[in-house]
Amino acid sequence: MTRKKYYLTATLPDGYVKTIGPTASDFTHYWRIVATLGNGKTEVFWGHTKSLAEAKGKKAAAADASSQRGWKSYDFEIAALTRTTSLP
Repeated sequence: MTRKKYYLTATLPDGYVKTIGPTASDFTHYWRIVATLGNGKTEVFWGHTKSLAEAKGKKAAAADASSQRGWKSYDFEIAALTRTTSLP
């Protein structure tokens, strides 16, 4: 039997809204890294996790990535995901 699918939506502090889905996965949090490169350009990396602790663990990985990739700076953000049955 297939699991019911739904949409997951995260709203970050800067007002950015990310919608994931449809999915049947039990994701609870969305994380985003906005990295400023040495040439002034930016790169964005994102993902979703099944717990807040797992999302917080990505912060240490971001610090490692920053030194390995030579980022000038980066912002790491976590937002809770909310479930809906239809697109917002």
